[in-house]
Amino acid sequence: MIRLLYSIFFYLLVPFIIGRLFLRGLSSPAYRLRWKERFGFVTPQHNQRVIWLHSVSVGETLAAVPLVKALQQQYPNHRLMITCMTATGSDRIRAAFGDSVDHSYAPYDMPDSVSRFLNRVKPELLIIMETELWPNTIAACHRRGIPVLLANGRLSQKSAQGYGKIKPLITPLLQSITAVVAQHIDDGARFLALGLPESKLTISGNIKFDLDIDSQLQRRAKQLRNRWQSSQRRAIWLAASTHSGEDEIILKALAEVRSVVETPPLLVLVPRHPERFDQVADLCISNGLTLARHSSSDASDDAEIILGDTMGELMAFYGACDFAFVGGSLVPTGGHNIIEPAAWGLPILTGPHLFNFTEASRLLLEADAMRVCDNADSLAQQCVELINHKPLREAMGNAAQNVAEANRGALKRLLAVIANSLK
Repeated sequence: MIRLLYSIFFYLLVPFIIGRLFLRGLSSPAYRLRWKERFGFVTPQHNQRVIWLHSVSVGETLAAVPLVKALQQQYPNHRLMITCMTATGSDRIRAAFGDSVDHSYAPYDMPDSVSRFLNRVKPELLIIMETELWPNTIAACHRRGIPVLLANGRLSQKSAQGYGKIKPLITPLLQSITAVVAQHIDDGARFLALGLPESKLTISGNIKFDLDIDSQLQRRAKQLRNRWQSSQRRAIWLAASTHSGEDEIILKALAEVRSVVETPPLLVLVPRHPERFDQVADLCISNGLTLARHSSSDASDDAEIILGDTMGELMAFYGACDFAFVGGSLVPTGGHNIIEPAAWGLPILTGPHLFNFTEASRLLLEADAMRVCDNADSLAQQCVELINHKPLREAMGNAAQNVAEANRGALKRLLAVIANSLK
């Protein structure tokens, strides 16, 4: 009964969802395209057995890269169908995997859309990255005998409280799910409190620690560093995945840093969402700063800021810089991937909002590999210290890399659960 009411409510929301897509499409045209896929109208391009992997957006897609490569190697007779919900996530899937996988937007969680999608794709397994608990999707898979596995499961205290308010809807969902492979024991405890049977829970660690920095990526990072550093041998500060409200703080901190250090750093500023590229460029120029856009390859010795206005290059950017601020953390978004700079051996700066990476942030803070900054003044202070003290940069970077290396292995544990689910 509760799921029926949920479904009716979802159908009533459809006009508003379409309206929101249209409005988002005004600034990001990709949101005006491929609407049929969101209602299950997909056409598989290959006639193979299918593993369906769902990653909500960019972060989950990047986390899934080593998993996808492992699945392609271990299950060569299967074709992966990777779905997402956002245009930026779709771009990353195409950039990361090309034609080696099938791809579409995920169907909205309405019975007819989900049924239409399952009839056309016929998956043998659904793997959901991190935390996407869709009642109708999971119920439909359960009825058809399709195993559903929540991979790299993450459930913050805030999210658990939200799900707790609709526990009559969530508990049956968790009882019908095949397995939850959670990042940390605290995440697992929250899933259990919502009704997940203990027999279905595995604690694996975070598969984002299992990323691979290959020789091609290292070469690209070296090329960028040589291009950006200039004859002044200036430090390179990367501000990654920033959100509205953070760029202003970062630019204020940059002004403070430039006023006190002998050789001002180059700031490489990378907004999280491509629709903000032009807005952030205008903000930098209005602050009287010399800007070069990475996409135009016009970086010069006198550029004070490089705007990272391309998609899919952030990992190479990390490898080209001396220290990094990771965004989504000065605003209550929960923070973005702090494991990527750790894997490169970088000192890490963040804001205080880190609930998306609770365990990773704890590990990095305890190792003194990361510093938390509450405002522009504290961010500037930490940047000045890192610029002026190379031994500190090296010590923090080594500590970060040690944390990253010590926590690898989650992917192997996840693949074991997947193998058991596909029997």
